[in-house]
Amino acid sequence: MAKLVYALNMSLDGYVDHMAFAPDPVLFRHFIEDVRSMAGTVYGRRMYEVMRYWDEDRPEWNDAERDYARVWRDQPKWVVSRSLKSVGPNATLVADDIAATIRGLKRQLDGEMEVSGPELAGSLTELGLVDEYRVYIHPVVLGGGTPFFAKARPRLRLTSSDRIGPDVIKLTYVPA
Repeated sequence: MAKLVYALNMSLDGYVDHMAFAPDPVLFRHFIEDVRSMAGTVYGRRMYEVMRYWDEDRPEWNDAERDYARVWRDQPKWVVSRSLKSVGPNATLVADDIAATIRGLKRQLDGEMEVSGPELAGSLTELGLVDEYRVYIHPVVLGGGTPFFAKARPRLRLTSSDRIGPDVIKLTYVPA
């Protein structure tokens, strides 16, 4: 049975914005290995559209970026959206009965799968489907934006804290 993990970069003041800060090379390598280890990822529409960047090779990419793109493309993806009519390679569109689909994936897959996107993670938390939260805290203050936790959460219990690279702390929580 798979475990559903919500993991995302976050500013010190609790916001997510992939354009405001980026991972350093050590953290980027961590994310490559993390994606490589996942059984798949469940995306909300907006986050999936951001991540589609990795579908096409770009001449300016370095070796790590090309490696991430390969890993991302190989990973199974499920995209939760009622507005999209189609999704890209190695992706499945989920438009109806999201809870049943996620429960089925958790039963069918082994290892870990990730949910990507604060609003989708909030909805899946309300359904009791998120098993773990990984918060990658960056030393940046944004002052506003999309919060990491888009909805109220049940009480959480810290299970680990790890420093990754010179500036990022990864905190891992499970529902208490």
